[in-house]
Parts: sequence; structure tokens; C-alpha cells
Amino acid sequence: MTQPSDLPYGTPQAPRVAVRGEAHLEVDPEIARIGITVTARGTDRRTTLDDLTRRNTTVLDLLKSYGDAVENITTGTLTITPELNRHGRTERVRAHHGTVHITAGLTDFTALGELATRLADLELTRVDGPWWELRPDSPAHGEARRRAVEEAVQRARAYAEALGTRLAALVELSDVGAENATPYLPPATGGARMAFAAAETAESAPPPLDLEPRRQTVTAQVNARFTMHPPQL
Repeated sequence: MTQPSDLPYGTPQAPRVAVRGEAHLEVDPEIARIGITVTARGTDRRTTLDDLTRRNTTVLDLLKSYGDAVENITTGTLTITPELNRHGRTERVRAHHGTVHITAGLTDFTALGELATRLADLELTRVDGPWWELRPDSPAHGEARRRAVEEAVQRARAYAEALGTRLAALVELSDVGAENATPYLPPATGGARMAFAAAETAESAPPPLDLEPRRQTVTAQVNARFTMHPPQL
């Protein structure tokens, strides 16, 4: 049997107030990620593989030469695809295509522009990004939640004061949507998007790009329920 104290609207002796607290912060990003795609193409399968291996090694060596500025390097998809001759009924291979996808995360944004241009200046190498991010354990998330709770308390206190009374106790505090939780989807990260590929011919090194970090929006929302001392209406 449902007790009066279990009712969401409270009782005359312990009226409840339900509020929502929100906080929105604008903070500097902590990580910049870039995607690198290395490509090779040739009529001979072994030569294509050798070219792809050599270019992949060159990219990895360049990334590692930046030391602690590059926090992590991960290799994603590797593809080797034969291209069949469009004419004829035989399985005659016309060419071979090879690609390797690499992702690098940087914490030193001063090196980002130089590294991006040096990567794009390599043979048949495409660079995408940057994507600006915060770490999952960034203090900004905790600060946003703290401010959301503070706003919920202030809002509930304002309602109580409007009735000439004060808050008595916290009954419930939850993230918005916690009751009907859905799988987490990371927020889309924004930034100055660049996408360019290097030419085969060697030229003088291009000047480094000036890439300005895009500030990240951190949002927190909470639902809170409080009991109040009975007001004198």
C-alpha cells in the first residue's frame, strides 16, 4: 500500500517541491584528434603493399617524433582492394588499392598546425580534423554538475520563500532522464574541419596552419525534490 510520504506531491505536513537545475559551461578543449589516411595504388600487388607499408611507417615515425605532444596513436582500418578490369569476363586485376587509417590525439595544440601540414605534405596522405574534445574525467563535468545542483537548491529555496517557509530535507536528486536511461551517445565535437591530401611531388615545406581551439560546451541537468516546512497560508 502506498504511504502518504511516498506520494510525489507530499502531504500537508510535509509538502514537496520538485525543481530542475541546469548548468552550461564554456571551457577550453583538452584533446585535439586528427585522422590520417595513407593511400597506395599500383598495378603490382607486392609493390602496392610495399608502398603502403613505407608510407605508413613514415607517418608513424613523424607522429612519434613529437613526443609527449602526441598522447596516443591508433591504427584503424586497413584495406587492400583489387580493382578488376571493367572489360572482359575474366577475373583480371587492373590495379590494387591500399589504405590505412590512423588517429592521433594531441594535447599540445601549439604543435598541431605544424604536424598537420607536415603530414599532409607526405605522399598520398590525407588529413582530417581536428576534432576538439574533453576527457571523460575532465573537472569541467564535475563543475557543471555542482552548479546544476546549486541552481536546483536555489530554485527550490525561492519557491519555499515565496510561501513564507523554508526547505526541510532533500528527498531525491537524479540526473535528467535517469529514470528512463538510454544508451550514452557522445556529443558531437566541433572544430575547424580540414581535409586535404598531399601531392606526389616534393616541394618546400608549407607554413604551419594556425588552428584555433574551439571551446567546448559542458551541460548538466538534475531533477531534485525537497520537503518544506508547512507554510502558513
